[in-house]
Amino acid sequence: MTSPPRLDARLRPRLPSPLREVHDERFARHGVRLLLKRDDLIHPDLPGNKWRKLALNLEAAAGRTVLTFGGAYSNHLRATAAAGRLLGFPTVGVVRGDELAHRPLNPSLARCAADGMRLHFVDRTTYRAKTSPEVLEGLLGRFGDVVVVPEGGSNALAAQGCTALGRELAGEVDVAAVACGTGGTLAGLAAGLAAGQRALGVPVVGGGFLAREVARLQHEAFGSRAGDWTLEERFTFGGYARTTPELDAFAADFEERHGLPVERVYVAKLLFALTALAGEGAFAPGTRVAAVVTGAPDDALQESSVSR
Repeated sequence: MTSPPRLDARLRPRLPSPLREVHDERFARHGVRLLLKRDDLIHPDLPGNKWRKLALNLEAAAGRTVLTFGGAYSNHLRATAAAGRLLGFPTVGVVRGDELAHRPLNPSLARCAADGMRLHFVDRTTYRAKTSPEVLEGLLGRFGDVVVVPEGGSNALAAQGCTALGRELAGEVDVAAVACGTGGTLAGLAAGLAAGQRALGVPVVGGGFLAREVARLQHEAFGSRAGDWTLEERFTFGGYARTTPELDAFAADFEERHGLPVERVYVAKLLFALTALAGEGAFAPGTRVAAVVTGAPDDALQESSVSR
């Protein structure tokens, strides 16, 4: 009997994603080269780190129902629902905010439902306790035999999947930088880089928890801390899905300079941080810095209308 085709064969992602250098005098004047790792071009329905974090999780699920978590504008929910439609497996989305159950679906949740995802709304207290045995047991009792994928898709399999991102950058850059929400992409990126390369994470949410989370994910995925990585936590701009006039002006200017639409929730904060760090002399002359572009701007417009 022949084995089923691999997930990547069925979804046909664009791998490796393109790596393109852009000339920006704010970097060039310090002798720094800026490159964009266009992970947003991997797949139209599962762009960037969504594809990388979900791929091994979906292979492990082997067609069983996938249950996962997200807010009302979650790109992770949308990617999971799209994968379910494309690959023919059921999906359940546990959505933060039971008040949403009796309102018309916003465009993001409507897309999830159109892709076949069963939406289950819970109150915010329950959602905060989503990893507790009591809440998980209740969900399993309600939905039966399901594979649970955490919020944002970040677990050991996700970190392992993201090592390919680091391997694709081997020999190409000195620093690989990525915006961080739940830490899974950074955990895998750092592990996949070669000796002499380092990963830089730019959190988009405050609280100082991400270093512990990245370390935990690496221990679960690889048995120990892996790769050379650090976090730069000064550029959250007030927290997840929040922005400021300064950040909006920066993103608009970057778009005009380089003809690249800039996603506001993650990518804008990453690019702002790298520009500021270059101006501070954080990168030695000759350093090649890659910014991982993980999302498209239409996602940002939806997500930026809410905050955690």
